[in-house]
Amino acid sequence: MTRRQKGFTLLELLVAMMILAVLGTLGFQQYRKHSAHARYLKAQDDMQVVADGLAQYFLKHGKYPDFSNFGAMVDQNSPLVKESLVKTNMSADDPFGQPYQGQSNPHTYTLTCQGDPGDPSDYGPFTLTPDQGLSTGGAPQGTPAAGDKTSSGPAPKGK
Repeated sequence: MTRRQKGFTLLELLVAMMILAVLGTLGFQQYRKHSAHARYLKAQDDMQVVADGLAQYFLKHGKYPDFSNFGAMVDQNSPLVKESLVKTNMSADDPFGQPYQGQSNPHTYTLTCQGDPGDPSDYGPFTLTPDQGLSTGGAPQGTPAAGDKTSSGPAPKGK
């Protein structure tokens, strides 16, 4: 008569733990990839909101406002915020924790995001201007590449 075994052997437990570890690693990598993509899209959206506000300001006043940096564009005392052309309480930092860069003068503007410092090849820097729209340094799949998305702002000619 043989003795009946209860429970699992050490080898079976180790195999099960290895399978869970591999699945967990793959899942975490996908989570990080999708999180970075979401932050990249959020940064593009934030920049598009400011670009649209600048375009509306241009249509209303015939020129762009004069700003030396992005923080001044989204500040509570900014004419863009006071005229409700951009949403209040916008952050001057991108979702990756770096400051947005931007400037404008009466004739044009430039808005720049440095992208993901941890993965610049897939989520690199991008710039938004009234003439070129969105130009990216490394557009991920499913994200508009250079020339695919333009700002709605008019590009003043000959000024």
